[in-house]
Amino acid sequence: MVDSPTAFVQKYYIQWIVATLLLSLYMCLFYGLYVPNWEFQSPSLTLSTNGPHTQIVHCGVRGSLEPPCNAVGYIDGYFLGEQHLYRHPVYRRTKDCSVNSPDFGPLPPHSPEWCLAPFDPEGILSSLMAVLTCIVGLHFGHILLHHKCQMHRVVLWSMSSFALLFSGFVLQLLGIPFSKPLYTLSYMCITAGASGLFLTIIFYIVDVKHFRKPVVLLHWMGMNALIIYALAACDIFPAAVQGFYWRSPENNLVDGLESLLQSVLHSSKWGTLVFVLLEILFWCLVGGFLHMKGIYIKL
Repeated sequence: MVDSPTAFVQKYYIQWIVATLLLSLYMCLFYGLYVPNWEFQSPSLTLSTNGPHTQIVHCGVRGSLEPPCNAVGYIDGYFLGEQHLYRHPVYRRTKDCSVNSPDFGPLPPHSPEWCLAPFDPEGILSSLMAVLTCIVGLHFGHILLHHKCQMHRVVLWSMSSFALLFSGFVLQLLGIPFSKPLYTLSYMCITAGASGLFLTIIFYIVDVKHFRKPVVLLHWMGMNALIIYALAACDIFPAAVQGFYWRSPENNLVDGLESLLQSVLHSSKWGTLVFVLLEILFWCLVGGFLHMKGIYIKL
């Protein structure tokens, strides 16, 4: 029985011990592991060079958060091997590595050698923080399980969310950057806290105040979340649509609509934002159509 805060802690203290051990392991490796000089096979970008050639990245540091010399990339390269890492990492969009920054583009003159190096944002070390995120989500689920009063859930979720958000911003001020590719502790705290806060707000609107109509689109999407995730987030459906084009691959419906919105709004950023919002609306309506037909795809 969990009928008090003490009983709640006693029931689940083991999972927080595991979380602490995972966090300690991550931080020790992240800041304490020595990253030596390393090399990789770089693809040829000029006609004068035939085939891939070896590039050497000079590191010899500890605790670096820069793209070439962080412990996250070094551990993945050491254990997984260069051939199993992602070939288009996010740092290919930085000013050092792209003339079209913040988008992908050709390498600028005198770009550093690591611009062509592989890097996996979902590798071994970052997976430890992903597990920690899951444990935080488990905590929210335990509150839902053991507290039957709706307002108690709202209060406890709010406290947990604000504590995570506060911790994330404090960690950022202390020098731990908000970085998704490295899956830093500040990133985990802020994203988990923001997710918990949005969960609390939606729960309060729908389950406490019973205002269901404002979120009916999200309701439809949630009932077929698996198939929508597979088709949309995994780019299966957009890739299939992009396969049909007029004369050149760039002249397809997906890229054409995004370009049209960017032209109408005279802004690539606002045009892309509106395109993404329309895409979300489209999949909500797809979820609604499946719901009306009584089709629910799940495991």
